[in-house]
Amino acid sequence: MATETSVAQYDELRSSVRGAVLVEGDDGYEEAAKVWNGMIERRPAAVVRCTGNADVIAALGFARTHGLPVSVRGGGHNVAGNALVDDGIVIDLSPMNGVRIDLERRTVRAGGGAVLADLDHETQAFGLATPLGAVPRTGIGGLTLHGGMGFLTRRLGLSCDNLVAADVVTADGRLLQVDEQSHPDLLWALRGGGGNFGVVTSLEYRLHEVGPEVFLLMTIYPAAAAEDGLRVFDEVFAQAPDELMALAILWTAGHEDPVPEEWWGEPIFVVVGAWSGPLDAAEGATRRLRELATPIIDLSGPVPFLAVQQLFDPEYPDGRHYYWKSIYIDALDDEVIALLTASAAQRPSPLSSVDVWALGGAMSREPAGGSAFARRGDPYLIGVEANWDGPEDEANVEWARALIAELAERFPGGTYLNFGGFAEEGQAALPETYGANFGRLRELKATYDPDNVFSSTFNIAAG
Repeated sequence: MATETSVAQYDELRSSVRGAVLVEGDDGYEEAAKVWNGMIERRPAAVVRCTGNADVIAALGFARTHGLPVSVRGGGHNVAGNALVDDGIVIDLSPMNGVRIDLERRTVRAGGGAVLADLDHETQAFGLATPLGAVPRTGIGGLTLHGGMGFLTRRLGLSCDNLVAADVVTADGRLLQVDEQSHPDLLWALRGGGGNFGVVTSLEYRLHEVGPEVFLLMTIYPAAAAEDGLRVFDEVFAQAPDELMALAILWTAGHEDPVPEEWWGEPIFVVVGAWSGPLDAAEGATRRLRELATPIIDLSGPVPFLAVQQLFDPEYPDGRHYYWKSIYIDALDDEVIALLTASAAQRPSPLSSVDVWALGGAMSREPAGGSAFARRGDPYLIGVEANWDGPEDEANVEWARALIAELAERFPGGTYLNFGGFAEEGQAALPETYGANFGRLRELKATYDPDNVFSSTFNIAAG
């Protein structure tokens, strides 16, 4: 419970912001102190639900005056729970979720509290899109600042590659309008360098013609098809056009239509993705991936792009326990395939999965002006998703860590920080992830946040 002194201090903060200031005992505090991942339990001193840049500046100034740690909440979807900080100030951007499209410049600007679904809804009204992730309730800020992979990655690059401008409140309370002419070094850092440099209160992206229909690739096979299927997957993506993006997933069939009832709860191998090129070329481009073996069911076909973007939403409800790790690999050979299939067979939870993301294409090319995101030459990302309901945290976490540890013995290639576990490796994970860019990121940290105010995410110490 807040002390009498702190109550007076928070009343002073309330008088300087338009948004709600929630402390323990206030209506709405308990909900505001939760994030999507049910494993995360933290008790902020206060959650400031900011309505604009002035609120962000006031909340940040209050935290610094009183020596309180700071975190920033966009969508609250980061697995590590970086949106919350114990005994500190949460700068909650969720009310700042407006979206504005500039058709002449072919850009979209959205508030730092917007989620993927907010952008997709508005941009698809004009047959436009920017590359985002694959779960619509994910916040655009955290997704973009650490890269941003989804169904358009191979055709149009990462989310951060399409970032052309941003508004940033720095640690000293300045509002910077960042683009390729103004603070281009900071724009470079925001393109994949994380949330260590300030509060990103709005993001502007380049738009592209996408949809309104694309070709959904979704073919479900028995788990026994995985080994041969991954070999074909590797062959296909060695020469696939950029318009084809897919994941190969070792998973478990759900208990609902359209999966045939006899397969409910059984291990499966799924190839899922999208062809965003001309629809008349889709059948040929996806045929081999749809004929790996006799499928349980093939759900592929033309669908609205919004349907593809919403495909995985039901699989990730609020409050479930999540622990995700990842590693880049440069070969999908028999040794790796055997390891992946063996690990998938040992999953403690049927909700968990081993995911093989096909990379390359536009992602392998730097955007104009460059970016802090460094892992551009890797053909695959292995995502290990431990997802479960109930108290069995230790077994599920250890399963994910064990597979990553085995892969890391051969592939010391860094991690995709949006699937970075609980950042338990600390700074040690960052040099491999950022490669030659790490030194420049440390220098920029010293320029924009020398006192390390923004340290609740994957922290880059000043160099």
